[in-house]
Amino acid sequence: MRPEIAVLDIQGQYRVYTEFYRADAAEKTIILVNGSMATTASFAQTVKNLHPQFNVVLYDQPYAGKSKAHNLHEKMLTKEVEGQILLELIDHFAAEHVMSFSWGGAATMIALAQRPRRIEKAVISSFSPVVNEHMRDYLERGVDYLGKLDRDRVGHLVNNTIGKHLPSLFKRFNYRHVSTLAEHEYGQMHFHISHVLNSDRLCYLKAAKQIDVPVLFMNGEWDEYTAASDAHLFASHVQHSTFSTLRATGHFLDMEHKAACRDSRHALMGFLKPAHHDGRTRSYSTQEHHALAI
Repeated sequence: MRPEIAVLDIQGQYRVYTEFYRADAAEKTIILVNGSMATTASFAQTVKNLHPQFNVVLYDQPYAGKSKAHNLHEKMLTKEVEGQILLELIDHFAAEHVMSFSWGGAATMIALAQRPRRIEKAVISSFSPVVNEHMRDYLERGVDYLGKLDRDRVGHLVNNTIGKHLPSLFKRFNYRHVSTLAEHEYGQMHFHISHVLNSDRLCYLKAAKQIDVPVLFMNGEWDEYTAASDAHLFASHVQHSTFSTLRATGHFLDMEHKAACRDSRHALMGFLKPAHHDGRTRSYSTQEHHALAI
């Protein structure tokens, strides 16, 4: 399963590395949005869950992964700019669906609030509209270590907090990746985190009110940082919202163990392709609640 690779020009300002996993029988295309400090490699398992039922698009932000060699990194990217880049990619690939992980949810919700005409459904995973005490501790330590370019502490911080339920092999890969990022990537993450700590906590709820397509919010039962209970605050703001809590799973969902991978796939297929999904499996694998705002 080899992707079609392209580096796209976005409005003459950014160059974005993309991977397009084409499936001849697929009727829809889904674009995946990375979390903080992540690259296309982090979606390896998610691609397997979605392809070949869907064409799948992955991309690296201009400052990250295989995009960074093509950009100058002269200024920090806001979540609004990342949202605009996503909208451009949605149009380029004619995507009907979008799925985000963790920090990628910020740009995704901003993009969805613009009501892109092509998008039919969206999945927001491991994201919540509040900074709870666990997330605040993680972010405050993170902004300190990033500001000092303390690579060792940044790597261990990720694995000891949001990544604590990852298998040991994944933790080793995670540490190696996070502790060897370029200085401008640390600067970008420092910028993002500082903004989150000092901005309006309700900004995502404001964006949520503008979203007019069905959205699945997917969180891990053991995730203390973007907790399922916090994600449920979106229920009264997103008009058509569905919530799925993956059992015995933390922040990284399908990367943590085989059962989490299976349950994640069932949740995705049950939401994106319900007519082709076995409802009995769905009820076993996830705990779901539906909400329609009045």
